[in-house]
Amino acid sequence: MWPARLAVTLTAHGSRDPRAARATEALTRAVALRHPEWEVRASYLDHAGPRPRAVLGAFGAAGHRRAVLVPLLLTSAYHGRVDVPGEIVAARAGQPALAVEQAEVLGPVGGLVPELLLDGLVSRLGPADCDALVLAAAGTRSSGARATVEQSAAALSARLALPCRVAYASAAPPLSGDVVRDLRADGYGRIGLVSYFLAPGLLWDSTVASARSAGVRTVAEPLTDAPAVTELVSLRVREAAARPVAGLAALAS
Repeated sequence: MWPARLAVTLTAHGSRDPRAARATEALTRAVALRHPEWEVRASYLDHAGPRPRAVLGAFGAAGHRRAVLVPLLLTSAYHGRVDVPGEIVAARAGQPALAVEQAEVLGPVGGLVPELLLDGLVSRLGPADCDALVLAAAGTRSSGARATVEQSAAALSARLALPCRVAYASAAPPLSGDVVRDLRADGYGRIGLVSYFLAPGLLWDSTVASARSAGVRTVAEPLTDAPAVTELVSLRVREAAARPVAGLAALAS
């Protein structure tokens, strides 16, 4: 018999900044506490360890026959489309009896912005008295991924009835400071920065510094282990686990 507990790994990008790993571990603990019926472990694509293939391999060695990998990513850019599937292929090569499902990213999928993601962003912003917002993301060269950030900004604008413009820390313009200055030039004075980041790090520091230099009034913390994000991760796990897997009945017998 294979273990009854579903094996889950939450896979973050990874960072040289130790705050990022601490945030990932906090989210992992929150999901594990919410779902004691799951075996939940963190993994990282770069910098920190362990790698997803190592965690998945350990699940297989422990007798699990099915696992879910949740990319802790807000866009489906290179890491979600190439790195994560590559880790799954490597894990399957080492543990061919382990069926691994890749969950969707935490950001918009198919043009739909998760309400739980908006809940998390709003909760981090709190009761700030703002008349305009900047949704600050890490940045990507993928135009498709940037389009999903724009979708999130539009949905957040509709939720809060405030103008919301996108800024990036790297890879694509505009920078957060430039967006803040543009908003101020348009007559807005109580501008809030909403962090489209799952964890703090050097890119988040730079986008905050840029916004502060331009006179931003409020800065929201990254999402980390916000309750809504914990529930969003749980939802992604349940969605992936609900998919039929060919040969699963034979594996479980």
